[in-house]
Amino acid sequence: MATYERSVVVRAPFEDVWEFHATIDGLEALTPGWTNLRVEAVRGPDGETDLEEMVAGTKATVSLRPFGIGPRQRATTRIVERERSADDGYFVDEMTGGPFARWRHTHRFEAVPGGTRVTDHVEYALAGGTVGRLASPLAVVGFEPMFRYRHRQTKARLE
Repeated sequence: MATYERSVVVRAPFEDVWEFHATIDGLEALTPGWTNLRVEAVRGPDGETDLEEMVAGTKATVSLRPFGIGPRQRATTRIVERERSADDGYFVDEMTGGPFARWRHTHRFEAVPGGTRVTDHVEYALAGGTVGRLASPLAVVGFEPMFRYRHRQTKARLE
């Protein structure tokens, strides 16, 4: 399975960074416009729809239409793990559907001198059988601008 990882230090308190990333509004704010993300539905672990934050068990159904090309791609992302302490934490989302046969994204946050380190670690495989497996390492071409955007937006909104 291919992996991608990127970190940035944000000059903002851990609590602010954690709270921003733990909401569906944060997801929308951190997704580049060229993906044409649309959040179709969000359900908490008990079926609730008015969530203050995405906790373990939360499912979000989204659709994407990168660069406005082709039909919208539907996917479901689910928060499968979520833990935090006073000065660090992480949550993991797994996506089904869309262009990936496998997607596991760990969002890690750690209080450090001067702010909070944000680390995105993705384990992924493209759909498409053998061709997808061979092409998976090339997906980094799209990941780099997407995660650079996410980190810039986090800094712009919180610093």
